[in-house]
Amino acid sequence: MSQKIVGHGTWYDMMAQKIIQREQKLNRSLSNIRTEMGLGASGFPHIGSLGDAARSYAVSLGLKEMNYASELVAFCDDKDGLRKVPFGLPDSLKEYLGFPVSSIPDPFGCHESYGKHMSSLLLESLDKCNIRYKSMSATEAYKTGLLTEEIRTILLNARKVGEIVKEEVGQDRYLEVLPYFPICENCGKIYTTKASKFIPESDTVVYSCEGIEIGGNKIQGCDHKGELDITTGNGKLSWKGEFAARWKALDIRFEAFGKDIADSVRINDRICKEILCFEPPSHAQYEMFLDKGGKKISKSAGNVFTPQVWFRYGSPQSLLLLMLKRFVGTRSLAVSDIPTYMNEFDSLEDIYFGKKKINDEKELEKLRGLYKYCWVMDPPDQPDVHVPYNLLSFLVKMAPAECLEDFLLEKLQSYHYIHKNQIINPELFKRIDYALNWSHDFDELKEIKVVLEENEKKAIIDLINLLKNENDADKIQNTIFNVAKNNNLKPRKLFRLLYSILMGANYGPRLGPYILTMGVQNVIEALKRISNS
Repeated sequence: MSQKIVGHGTWYDMMAQKIIQREQKLNRSLSNIRTEMGLGASGFPHIGSLGDAARSYAVSLGLKEMNYASELVAFCDDKDGLRKVPFGLPDSLKEYLGFPVSSIPDPFGCHESYGKHMSSLLLESLDKCNIRYKSMSATEAYKTGLLTEEIRTILLNARKVGEIVKEEVGQDRYLEVLPYFPICENCGKIYTTKASKFIPESDTVVYSCEGIEIGGNKIQGCDHKGELDITTGNGKLSWKGEFAARWKALDIRFEAFGKDIADSVRINDRICKEILCFEPPSHAQYEMFLDKGGKKISKSAGNVFTPQVWFRYGSPQSLLLLMLKRFVGTRSLAVSDIPTYMNEFDSLEDIYFGKKKINDEKELEKLRGLYKYCWVMDPPDQPDVHVPYNLLSFLVKMAPAECLEDFLLEKLQSYHYIHKNQIINPELFKRIDYALNWSHDFDELKEIKVVLEENEKKAIIDLINLLKNENDADKIQNTIFNVAKNNNLKPRKLFRLLYSILMGANYGPRLGPYILTMGVQNVIEALKRISNS
C-alpha cells in the first residue's frame, strides 16, 4: 500500500500537520495559528532574511490548506543598537554606534530613520513575492506595552534567567546583570548600559552607562547613572529573553531559525516554559547561505546578497524556489546562480502542467506542491513561454536597440518558442527585462559547467576546430551531426550536451542558426572553457 500523501506532499505540509497535532495535545486554541519571523534592521537585509520569512509563510500556507486560520508576524527588531557600520555605508554613521537603529537618521534621506529604511527593503521584497504578513515594530511593541508583563516577569526572575543561560552556554554575565538594556536618558545609547537592579514597586531598573565591547570594538558609555521605568518602552530585553517574551505576548506557534542562533533559541525555549509558563512554539532549524568563497552571507559584511539584486535578474518565483525547495543543509550562492534557478523553475512548471512526466506519484505530488508554494498557492492557469535564460540574454545582446522587441519576437518565432499572432503573456516581457539587465551587467557568456567523458571532450575539441571556418547555419548543423558520428556519439546526446553548455537547458532551437546569432567566436570560447576544465 502506498504511503498517504500529506497535503501537497511537501515538507511544509508535514510541518503544518505536526503543529496541529502538537497544539491539540496542548489543548490550545486553534482559532488563529501564528507563525513568526524576526526581521533585523541594523544592516541591508540579505537573501537569508527573506528565506526566514518565506519558510514561515509557507508553513502558514500549509496550515491554511488544512483549513486553519494562520498569519505570519514579521517582527522588526528596530530597537537593536547599531554595533558597526555596514559595508558600503558612510563612516559618518560611526557617531551613532550604540544607538537604537530607530533613532538614527536615514543616511539615504528617504525614511524617518535608519531602521525604517533597512526594514522597508525586506518588507518590499516580501510584497514582491506576494508574501502576506502582519508587520510589527519592536519600538512600537515596547512603547505600547505589548511586552510589559513579560518584561516584568523576566526581571522578577532574573536570577533564574541567569542560571538558565549559565547552564546552556556557560555564560555567567546574566548572573551579574539584568537581561535588559535601558536606553541611556543622557546619551541615547542602548547597549552601553548595564542594568543592576529591578524595583518592582515602581517598575524601574537601576542602570549605569558604562560602555561595551562588541566584536573587538569599544563603544563608549557616558558614565550616567539613573533609573528607567520599563513601562515607557525606553529599553529592551536582551536576546536571552526577548524571543520568549514575543512568543508569549503574540501567541506564536511556529518559528524557524538559523543554525547561528540555535543557542539563543534553546535558552528562550526554557525561559518561555519555565519562567513565562508558556509552551514555546514549534521550531525547525535551517542552515545559512554561504557565498561561493564559503563565508556566511551577512548584512553587515561586504558579501551581502540582497533580494533586490535577485529581482534585477530573476523572478520572485525563482527566488522562492531557492528558499523552499530544500529546508536543511548549507548552500553556496552567487548572482551567477540566478539563471539556473530561472530555468529550474521552468522545468518545475512543466511538471506541474504535465508537459514533463514524473512516474513516482509521491515525487510528482511533492513537486506540484512545491510549484504551488512558489506561487503562494495562487498558480497561473497555464504555463508561461519558456525561453532558456542564456538564449534570451544572448538575443538581447544581439538585438538592435531601436527595434529590440520586434527582433526578439521574430527570433523566438523562428525558434518555435512562440507562434505567429500569439498573444504574448506580460511575463515574457519581464523575462526580456531580466535578460537585458544581465547582458548590461555581465559581459561573459555564462555556460553551464558539465563533466565530459573522454569521447565527449574529443567531440567538443573537433567541433571547435571545425567551427573556426564556418559561417553557414546549415553547414554548422551538419557539422555537429558529423562530429557526433566520428566520435561514436549519438547525435541527440551531443546536441543535448551543447544545449546544456550554451543555454542551461536540455533542448532549444536549431543550433546552426543559434550559434550564428550568438557569434561563432563566443561559442568557441565557451566550448574551450568546458573542454579545458
